[in-house]
Amino acid sequence: MAVLVAGTVLTSGVLATSAQAAAPATPTIAAKGGFVMNNGTGKSLYTKAADTRRSTGSTTKIMTAKVVLATKNLNLNSKVTVQKAYSDYIVKNNASSARLIVGDKVTVRQLLYGLMLPSGCDAAYALADKFGSGSTRAARVKSFIGKMNTSAKGLGLKNTHFDSFDGIGSGSNYSTPRDLTKIASSAMKNSTFRSIVKTKSTKQKVTTKSGGYRNMSWSNTNTLLGTYSGAIGVKTGSGPEAGYCLVFAATRSGKTVIGTVLKSTSVGARTSDAKKLMDYGFKK
Repeated sequence: MAVLVAGTVLTSGVLATSAQAAAPATPTIAAKGGFVMNNGTGKSLYTKAADTRRSTGSTTKIMTAKVVLATKNLNLNSKVTVQKAYSDYIVKNNASSARLIVGDKVTVRQLLYGLMLPSGCDAAYALADKFGSGSTRAARVKSFIGKMNTSAKGLGLKNTHFDSFDGIGSGSNYSTPRDLTKIASSAMKNSTFRSIVKTKSTKQKVTTKSGGYRNMSWSNTNTLLGTYSGAIGVKTGSGPEAGYCLVFAATRSGKTVIGTVLKSTSVGARTSDAKKLMDYGFKK
């Protein structure tokens, strides 16, 4: 009897050691904040200062797209005329651009590509102007940002606030790795959003002021697409205060992991951080 007990103890000891050996090592990342979750279950897989509020740069545009796509009776083919105000804004802020040309007519769908691939702040402005309500551009933009904050509240987020449509805020545009991941997870439920953020590059035919056509070529700033197996999105961001940010997602063998790194140290570091966190997430 004693031998059997000893044998049992020995076997469980071996099993315990194997389990410990198989547990993936928690990764070290350059980013100040990070979060990863299982997109199917919502289970948290990794946290680093996951609830610390930080500037988010252009990852803000995930919410911009989400608000547009949540519009009732949305017509993605409706056309928007590019205004001088949008290009002036780009110049004034030295902002990332979809290189929209004043007078061109672009569809809402095309603006969403211009927003999410080259991270066009001009496209973000055009969308805010189109989908906000009010008799002046300033009123429409304010209304649109209000919708972004309402959407965040609707998701139960306590550490997110928007004061801009593109991340170029005036000091009170912030979120956290956990909150941004939840925003992205919610946005990814929309098929149009999913389709756009997994696109590496696109050529879009737009109507010129004179009634002719031109092709706009946009490439995705998210280099995980095509370099990380299973990558399906989502959005880069950067800024003097934000550092280098990345909201990322990938699917392998039916499992989707989604997460965020905020305030990483370089473009290369944020990509490396994201890869480490997804590798870790898939092993968990």
